[in-house]
Amino acid sequence: MPRRITTDEGRAALAAVRGGSEVRTDVATAVRYLLQLLAEKAPGHTVEMRVPPFGAVQVVDGPRHTRGTPPNVVETDSATWIALALGEEHWADAAASGRIAASGTRANLSDLLPLRP
Repeated sequence: MPRRITTDEGRAALAAVRGGSEVRTDVATAVRYLLQLLAEKAPGHTVEMRVPPFGAVQVVDGPRHTRGTPPNVVETDSATWIALALGEEHWADAAASGRIAASGTRANLSDLLPLRP
């Protein structure tokens, strides 16, 4: 089980990234912290949210996925994920511009965003 990112660590990483840091550890911690918050907000195993290469979580209550590629997958880059999670970008805009790859009938997470770190 991955180590839990504390609120202080997560907020510090987000502040660094929002301030322009491109340091890999800052970006990784910010992405993982926001994924952790999403998993806390919408626990479950119906949708897999992926932000390669930094992390992935299974979220949203419903049928549990156990083998192979999940039927509901969302994937995006770290910058888009951070912007979506902080409410700096709208899901529909990111999807329309091709920065979100979403497959499956439950792969729209717009109702869960933004997160409040």
